Amino acid sequence: MAEREGLILKGVGGFYTVWDNGTTVVCKLRGRLRLERLRPLPGDRVRLRVLPDGSGLIDEILPRQNAFARPPVANIETLVIVGAKAVPETDPFLIDRMTALAESREIGALICFNKIDIKPAGELAEVYRAVGYPTVLLSAGTGEGVDELARLIAGKVVAFTGNSGVGKSSLLNRLRPELALRVGDVSHRGGRGRHTTRHTELLPMQGGAWAADTPGFSTFDDEDLDPVRLRDLFPEFRPFEGACRFTGCHHIGVAGCAVLEALARGVIRPSRHASYARLHRAASERKRF
Repeated sequence: MAEREGLILKGVGGFYTVWDNGTTVVCKLRGRLRLERLRPLPGDRVRLRVLPDGSGLIDEILPRQNAFARPPVANIETLVIVGAKAVPETDPFLIDRMTALAESREIGALICFNKIDIKPAGELAEVYRAVGYPTVLLSAGTGEGVDELARLIAGKVVAFTGNSGVGKSSLLNRLRPELALRVGDVSHRGGRGRHTTRHTELLPMQGGAWAADTPGFSTFDDEDLDPVRLRDLFPEFRPFEGACRFTGCHHIGVAGCAVLEALARGVIRPSRHASYARLHRAASERKRF
């Protein structure tokens, strides 16, 4: 039995669905890997053998570029951060938290504002374009902007994240209608979406992309964000590195801070600095305790 290389799409109950050169094979994990307690993740590249009965055996998990415990996914090339100005409106802090997480893992960040047919998001989009993040205005309802999104993710393994009800599953259905993913309603009482994604699975997109539809912003693990390194995760701060009066400046309330001076001049957007300060406080508290 020749050994082949495949891509794990999902894992349920000790069985792993692996993409193998145009087909899927349901695989078990080789005993040695089970003993090592190495947990395979969607997005893992693996070496496998197809057995005579058509099932597969995973012999090796290839080295990862990155991995997340929450949600369980590996080798993400781009984090597609979906927000909206329409109900349920996205707090910009959630977007900034995800861009910082992407920067910390050296993953590309692509920001999408959905539901522009209901409420425009051009002003907020400019905040992120000014930083340098590719940003798309689109509508899963009308299809506007979806072709641009498809072009930007072509050939990549990406993860979609966003607050519930923002339209992640609707966008994936637009990108690949035959998926027919379940779409949740938005609660009229609280303006919040209902979760429709229960587990992480890579889904095939046009253009050779694979997309992970993850359950939401709150599930992405950002506990490894370090308060000292955090300032490096905001690209707009980088031109001012070393220009502050005091070495090791945290860019929060210190005289002679070049970042705060840039903020006062309007070079750095207030919402972005506010998110940085909030993340810094949270990371400092975690480190303390």
